[in-house]
Amino acid sequence: MKNIVLLFFLAQGILSLALGQDKYRITYQSFYNGQISKQEPIVVYASPDYSAITKESILSGEQKFPHEYYFIDQQAKLFYKETALSKDKKIAAVDSNVFGKYVYNQTRETKLILGHSARKASLSVNSNAIEIWYTNELNVYGAPNETGLPLGLVLEYMRNGSSSLVATKIEKVDTFPSSVQPPEARYLLDELTYRDILWKSRFIQVPIFKDELISFNPEQVKSDSILRFAEGTVIVKKVKIPEVAGNSQVFIELIEKSNGDAYDRTGSVFLIADDQELTFLDGMKNGMTTLPRYDNGDGNNYLGMIRTDKFSPVYELMRFFTPFGVSHFNDRLTLKGKTWQDSVIYRQEISEFLKVLTGKEVYIGTYIGNYDKGGHKVSLELTIHSGNSSYAKGKSSIALFNTTNVMEMGGQTYATLFGLEKGLQFTFDIPKDIENVQLRYITTGHGGWGNGDEFVPKVNSIYLNGRLSFQFTPWRLDCGGYRLYNPVSGNFENGLSSSDLSRSNWCPGTVTNPIFINLGNLKAGKHTIRIHIPQGPREGDSMSFWNVSGALIY
Repeated sequence: MKNIVLLFFLAQGILSLALGQDKYRITYQSFYNGQISKQEPIVVYASPDYSAITKESILSGEQKFPHEYYFIDQQAKLFYKETALSKDKKIAAVDSNVFGKYVYNQTRETKLILGHSARKASLSVNSNAIEIWYTNELNVYGAPNETGLPLGLVLEYMRNGSSSLVATKIEKVDTFPSSVQPPEARYLLDELTYRDILWKSRFIQVPIFKDELISFNPEQVKSDSILRFAEGTVIVKKVKIPEVAGNSQVFIELIEKSNGDAYDRTGSVFLIADDQELTFLDGMKNGMTTLPRYDNGDGNNYLGMIRTDKFSPVYELMRFFTPFGVSHFNDRLTLKGKTWQDSVIYRQEISEFLKVLTGKEVYIGTYIGNYDKGGHKVSLELTIHSGNSSYAKGKSSIALFNTTNVMEMGGQTYATLFGLEKGLQFTFDIPKDIENVQLRYITTGHGGWGNGDEFVPKVNSIYLNGRLSFQFTPWRLDCGGYRLYNPVSGNFENGLSSSDLSRSNWCPGTVTNPIFINLGNLKAGKHTIRIHIPQGPREGDSMSFWNVSGALIY
């Protein structure tokens, strides 16, 4: 870093000696397949010893934040990067490898560009075929990006024969603008830190949990800013979500490590629906028996699992499954050619719930069913990315059902309700006509050993108002690909590990993605939904059950 700062001051001194050199301003237009793109033109200032890459909006102070600017010291072979994160905050870095980074294949081809003879060179950048046309007639060096800087003044840049930057105007200038300077030394960071800060500045991070314990420990359950329920197996936090545009994208990311529990467990990240008089949080605080009971005739109390005229179940944002002891048990078994992962990162887009998140204070929770005092440690955050996504723009949602017993240690029983033909069936009310309706459906089968529904494919049938809407068999065949997340998975005599086995729509160490079932347009009024799964019978102390959740997206 000391050497970089020294070179920085050298650049400042040399820049002051270059006042008599020829200087040019070059404007570059973006094209795609020969058509002008909507991207703002790039402006380059070039001289024999220095160049800068900027935009007119940056020069005028009208560019949105963050925005990046580049200054190139041709003599010292330094490529400066500067980003304005806001009006008052800047960061910068110096890359000393740009000039030796690329191998240029020179050709004999030439052509005129804006009245100047240009030569062609080609190179490969990250498997992209690049062609550049440059000229030495003006005795200056410059380019609209970092390629071609050692060759001369780049007048045309083409990537993969389709995307191009073409010089449309060359103007001789007396001086560079006052803003065209190397970054101030006080802003300089190492390259890795610079890139990390710049990347994170481009989206909104909403931290929820950081290394929080989810374990079964009735004696140690205490709530503060984080609410803890069900003997410590559920954690919930109130989170403020900023107001964002409707074309934004939302992702949820969970990092999980074992803190003592060696087994694969069901996990769920959920959002408390608050659109009705009674919420799931009320049941968590006051007892699950205060929530509506679903009765399918088998005598069990299925509490807080379906929508009623006064209650909404939770939105399930993400269903995940812990692996067998990742991190905590990594040293228990050493295998040749295998290096265990130190954690599992689950990341999933949940933009369909943008409307119930943006600009609100909401309760978001995480559940991992376990009976271990060490349990698991989790970190959870939302990231929100502005852009041009139409995926969730204008979409609304209604929470319908969730049979995942997130309050397993607080009064919710396992969802064995599919053992009867009725399965899950209830009527819900829609206050107004809705169009292009989809059922966001997550399903996983559990229980039993070799004959249980965890290991036996079962057809899921979804009926709306008595008619079959969709039917499929949820099944995962790729569980063996996650072996390195499962250090203490059971191993069998045939060479397989338990984590290798195919399962009913889940694997140890994975997310179970929702499917979206088209339901068409629904009229205002009452509708009946039925989920039928041929659940296997109880075998001794082993039972099968199904965790299913559903929300209407429209």
